[in-house]
Amino acid sequence: MQASRDTVGLKFEELFRTYFTSLCYFAQKYISDLDTSKEIVHGIFVSIWEKREEFDFEKPAKSYLFTSVYNRCMNYLRDQKKFVDNENSEFIPEGGSNYNDHVEAAEVEDRIWKAINQLPEKCREVFILNRFDEKKYRDIAEHLNISVKTVESQMSKALRILRDNLKDYLHLILLLSLIKNLW
Repeated sequence: MQASRDTVGLKFEELFRTYFTSLCYFAQKYISDLDTSKEIVHGIFVSIWEKREEFDFEKPAKSYLFTSVYNRCMNYLRDQKKFVDNENSEFIPEGGSNYNDHVEAAEVEDRIWKAINQLPEKCREVFILNRFDEKKYRDIAEHLNISVKTVESQMSKALRILRDNLKDYLHLILLLSLIKNLW
């Protein structure tokens, strides 16, 4: 039993060392304060540690971690918005940009993630592996033990569904992607 606990501890440590810094910078895209970003990421790792018996360290965790950070950032922004609305004042983060711009961007990203999470399981898995884990179709096919044609088909289906579900947000998504490329 001790060897198993040591293995979990080592895998947790490897996960932490691999992703902590990049997750902090990812969170900082939404939360202008690095210390708050670190607290959010730290909280996710604490949750994983507390549930380490249930957490599958054998599965790739990158998508899970980035989605968790994103969701916690959205919760933080939502809570901050409530606080700011109660104060009847305009909050301007250290970066100098208007808080409402951050909230609008966060709401659009939240809508995108909801649309991604509503994709059929295989479509979502293929989409995330390609777009977030940056895997090539051939690598995805090998990883999932399916043909490259099936990967192509699933990606086409995912993109079609996302385009349909997000058509009302298309202009905002394009604007966000342009702004992010400028940062």
